[in-house]
Amino acid sequence: MIIIQLAGGLGNQMQQYALYRKLLSLGKEARLDISWFQEEDRQKNVYARRDLELNYFENVEYEACTEEERKALIGSGGLVGKIKGKLFPGAKKIFRESEMYHPEIFDFEDRYLCGYFACEKYYADIMETLRKQFIFPESGNPENEKMAERMQNGESVSVHIRRGDYLDAENTAMFGNICTEEYYKGAIREMKQIYPSAHFYVFSDDIPYVKGKYGGEEFTVVDINRGKDSFYDMWLMSKCRHNICANSTFSFWGARLNRNKEKIVMRPSIHKNSQKFEPERMHELWQGWVFLNNRGEVV
Repeated sequence: MIIIQLAGGLGNQMQQYALYRKLLSLGKEARLDISWFQEEDRQKNVYARRDLELNYFENVEYEACTEEERKALIGSGGLVGKIKGKLFPGAKKIFRESEMYHPEIFDFEDRYLCGYFACEKYYADIMETLRKQFIFPESGNPENEKMAERMQNGESVSVHIRRGDYLDAENTAMFGNICTEEYYKGAIREMKQIYPSAHFYVFSDDIPYVKGKYGGEEFTVVDINRGKDSFYDMWLMSKCRHNICANSTFSFWGARLNRNKEKIVMRPSIHKNSQKFEPERMHELWQGWVFLNNRGEVV
């Protein structure tokens, strides 16, 4: 059995679920471990407490592992478990993500997987199936439907600008200076060269900031969904014809759920500062995506 730990925010949960569905499509016996959301101390090192938002989607189905199944792979806690782990290091069958892409995952039969698995190659071939499962419930806010209709009737481009927890000192060291102002200027410039009539819909967790930066006629700051309803911003991103992403899995999924066959999707060349951009490899792993560096240059 392969068990995937479900953890993190909505975009990460969707990626872990996508890998789960990929493993099932290969005939593997797989489960999801949702215990991270059930034990408060498991989230003590995250900026903001996360909810199991994966359950918001109407067509998502999965089988959660039992405590016994989890312990069979990762061992039990407490003193006895620690002693057993030292005496029999092979007893724990935990795999931790350390690279952009781990093809060896698909050869596993008995392993507990920890990671975010953002790489497009993991599940690109089942994306249409995933789109049918990630169905948003009706929002109840008519402004969302009106906005979606506007997006679909024009050369719309979503622009996601994530600030919020990325401004925290620790997170800035990891995620800062990637999606710079130059990155967004470059992405918008490149998009306008292809589609001169493009209209840009700006999404952010810092509305006052983006309203001060993007106030021209070619921009619409999307300020419809707040709190738990922020979930619907991803749905609206998917209704745009094209997408400019932040280094955020939330906007990655807004782009992935976009059904426009002629879409242009732009993303930063790296997701976090510990990564090194390898052009040939990244273009192979993220086929069809356009990469820009923090100077706004296509790479």
